[in-house]
Amino acid sequence: MRRTASRTAASAAVAEPVPEAEAWAGPEQTAAPGPAAAATPQPLRTEFEFELPRGYVDDSGTVHRLGVMRLATARDELIPLRDMRVQENPAYLSVVLLGRVITRLGTLPLVHDGVVENMFASDLAFLQDFYRQVNAEGHTRAAVTCPHCEEPFEVELGGSRLGES
Repeated sequence: MRRTASRTAASAAVAEPVPEAEAWAGPEQTAAPGPAAAATPQPLRTEFEFELPRGYVDDSGTVHRLGVMRLATARDELIPLRDMRVQENPAYLSVVLLGRVITRLGTLPLVHDGVVENMFASDLAFLQDFYRQVNAEGHTRAAVTCPHCEEPFEVELGGSRLGES
């Protein structure tokens, strides 16, 4: 399975050694359950490790790159909509939302929206893409074939912004 360049870069940055198909398996990627699959159900994976491209630099100058993001809940996506910063500037939604779902970043004792808003733009873009990958149900991806080399790969069809699932 191949992805676009941004998907490949993001999935390659995952620190946890999980095969890509297992890590991002959506409904269209899972095989029909047979007798063996029904007997041993796979546990739902709710946390995903990542590595930031540049890293967050804290007040003491320490760079934090390795982190963990959990699956978002409906509450995670609804609560930021009440935030005055989001109401005044909808682009702030991703900052508040990521501050809720990132559970660990380096040795920081707490990750919150203040940490996210002080990240480099490239790290924020990476986390927005990673959020979409982790929380996607797979219905926004389509299998296509290259017209030149006839190699199959997937493309992302959903263009929604973070928090608009």
